Parts: sequence; C-alpha cells; structure tokens
Amino acid sequence: RLGAKLFLVLGYIICGVSGLIFFSARTSDDILLGRLVQGAGEAPVWALGPVLLALAYPKAKGKVIGFYNAAIHAGLSLGPLLGMMFFPAGNSNVPFLIFAGFSFIAAALAMKYLPSEISDVKHSPDPVKLQGIIRLFRSKSVVITLSGILLYGAAYGIFISVLPAYLMASKGFDNMSISLFFAQFYVTISISQLIAGPLSDQYGRVIFMISGLGMSAIALGWFDLLAQPWIYLSLGLASSGLGVFCVASMAYLNECAPDTLKGSVAGGYYLSWGVGFCFGPVLIGYGDEYSVGNIGYYILALLMLIITLALWLQDKHQVCVDEA
Repeated sequence: RLGAKLFLVLGYIICGVSGLIFFSARTSDDILLGRLVQGAGEAPVWALGPVLLALAYPKAKGKVIGFYNAAIHAGLSLGPLLGMMFFPAGNSNVPFLIFAGFSFIAAALAMKYLPSEISDVKHSPDPVKLQGIIRLFRSKSVVITLSGILLYGAAYGIFISVLPAYLMASKGFDNMSISLFFAQFYVTISISQLIAGPLSDQYGRVIFMISGLGMSAIALGWFDLLAQPWIYLSLGLASSGLGVFCVASMAYLNECAPDTLKGSVAGGYYLSWGVGFCFGPVLIGYGDEYSVGNIGYYILALLMLIITLALWLQDKHQVCVDEA
C-alpha cells in the first residue's frame, strides 16, 4: 500500500537501535531484547530488498536476487571474521557500535537514493485487496513452493544450530573443524546463488527449485553414513542445493504475484522460512534426544524429497503469474 522505501528505511533504523542495545548490554535479558529488536528491523530488509530489485530489474530477477542473498551471506561470513581479527579477545562491545553505525548509514542512503516507486508500478488508493492475497496464497503452486521454503528454513536452521553440535558430539569435529564447516556453508550457499540466479532467468525457475531441493534432500539423508572429510562433501552439496532452491523459489514467488502483491508474497516467503527456521531445529533436537538414531535428519530429507516430487509433478512450463 505504501511502497517498500519507508519500511526499508525504518528497518535499517531499527537495526541500528538494536546495535546500540547490544553495545550497552549488561545482562542476558538485554541481549534477548536486542535480538528481538534486531529481528523486527531485519524483517523488512530481508523481505523487501528482493522486491525492489525484482521490480527494478524485471528481466534479471534471479541474477539480482542471487547477488542480494550472496551479499547477506558475505556479511555473515566477514562480520565475525573481522570481529575476531580486530577484537581477538572477544570481550569488547565495540563491534555492535560499528554495526549500529553501518545500519544508520544504510538508512540514510536508502532515504536519499531509493526512489519511492520502482518501474511502472503505480499505487492506487486501495491497491491491496484481502481477497487477492487469499487467492494468491491458495494457489496450488504457491502452497507447494511455500512448503518447500518452510523445509528450506528448517534445514538452514539445523545447519547453524543442532547439526554442528551433533558433528562435535558424534563425528569427532573439533573447534577448527566446526569453523571450516560454517565457512563452507556460507561460502557455498552464496556461490550457488550467484550461479543459479542468472541461469534461472534463462532456463526457468522450477528446474532449479527441483534440482536444488532434491540435491539437498539426498545429501542431507546420507551425510550421517560418512566420516571426515567426506562429510564436508555431503554437507557442501546440501548447502549448495539450499542456495539454488532459495534464489529460484524467491524469484518464482515474485513472479506469482502481481506488482501490488509482491510485498505480500515476500512476507509469505519469510514467514514460511521463519517458521521452519524456528521450529525445525527444535523438533530435530528433540527427535535426536528421545529416539534411536538421528531420525530427525532422515525425516527432514524425506519431506524435502516429497516436495521435490510435488514440484516435478507440476507443469514445469506453467507461468505462475497467470495463475495468480
């Protein structure tokens, strides 16, 4: 209704406020408050950045979304590295002050340089109708894609939480091995998006959604049978598949929605991702604790294969925006 610029600017400002909270934090409650504020700030940045890019570059959605997501993961990789380099003891709050400064600078740049409207989108007095949103999210192709995104979020969540703990406890990984694991995860997911984004512009989204999710499912389903260093290969393939599925599904959903609902469908993307990211690791962690073997990983891999099959059974040449 109001355009993405306002919410992007506010998002960066809220992220800056969270940095100030972290900088002044003295208790664990302060840290949790900072995380809550940070999440509220990141939500519009994560969701609406791809919307603006897709509208600004309609012929290269996959390419620009791939660059956008790769930039996020580059920051996830470089931020901790620079923090350790300049503050090796880890006992300084100054990095949070730097983060706050960068966030406020980003807000100022977005306010100055982002146009209020992109491309030929014109906002009518009441462009967003609830019936249109409901019809969009009831579309079969959208439901299947959002289901895959939920599982993608769960897989992403376990990669940065319960999976490293399992590798240390059961596979003999030490601190250095876990550091390499995280580096591999962020690097491979970034590179795969940079490659798959422009290719999906040329050859279509669905084939990359199928191949990415299917590769992740297979690799995640057999990593536990391997030992070092082969585990790196399996999990590297899984993270590459997640990156391919991510960029292709994001561009696909963007094409499912008319211009006036692209923000809505981006919100649906990250809602599904967030539900999986939040609850997937918890459920798998409980499964590992109270069951024989690592059944949670196998169940997740099986569900991913089921959604892969559902995507394959769709008409691979279907133009989703026509359905919406």
